[in-house]
Amino acid sequence: MQYQGVLKKMTTENLDTVQYYLDMKSDFLNMNQLLNKKITLSFVTYECLNCHLEKQIYRQGFCKKCFFETPNAGDWIMRPELSKAHLGEEDRDLEYEKRVQLQPHIVYLANSSNVKVGVTRKQQVPTRWIDQGAHEAIEIVEVPNRYLAGITEVALKEHVADKTNWRKMLKNDIADESLVSWQEKLKAFIPEEALQYFIEDNKETAINFPVDKYPLKPKSLNIVKEQNYTGTLVGIKGQYLIFEDETVFNVRANEGLVIEIKIT
Repeated sequence: MQYQGVLKKMTTENLDTVQYYLDMKSDFLNMNQLLNKKITLSFVTYECLNCHLEKQIYRQGFCKKCFFETPNAGDWIMRPELSKAHLGEEDRDLEYEKRVQLQPHIVYLANSSNVKVGVTRKQQVPTRWIDQGAHEAIEIVEVPNRYLAGITEVALKEHVADKTNWRKMLKNDIADESLVSWQEKLKAFIPEEALQYFIEDNKETAINFPVDKYPLKPKSLNIVKEQNYTGTLVGIKGQYLIFEDETVFNVRANEGLVIEIKIT
């Protein structure tokens, strides 16, 4: 079987084990069904996720021009504390920014390689946690806009990590933590304007990933440089495909690449 399409991050479904789906234009692949099968990945070309032209990808699936122009890549995406739609101030497209920023946001704790704090739109729970490879997560506050979530994250990352160590996450080198205890401990550092949105008596969400074998020394695949790669798929965690020879491929980091997938 052979498929071709432009890579976008895998969509997910949090069942007993996370189900992963890859949109390949004319086909929708359930990646869980490809576990223990031999897969060949081949780089074909580029396709910007915004203008859809065959232009080299700069960042986040966009060509350089689109990255600096599309509202989908504004600085407030990566740094929520820079959000200004609640003030009526435009960054690149105020209507778009109002739609995205002025909706409920969650500040959460997730345990992927370590306990980390993060921000996501409420509608992206638990997708965001799955994408980060977190095996457990908990909501700390639910605020009405992205700005409040951003300043809360900035305050809390003085006391807890805000990054995932992807190697530790993929090796499953993680300790169980009481996120409820962490939530209580961090409550004292939540900014005053967000404190009223603190979520009391919350429970952790557990996430199970479809991995048969974790890599001891994961090595990242650069498909543009290699052009082709063949390996047996033994797991999926976060947005990574894990192969038997300990090669790992980050689907999200390769958005905008047109890839051919051959299954044997």
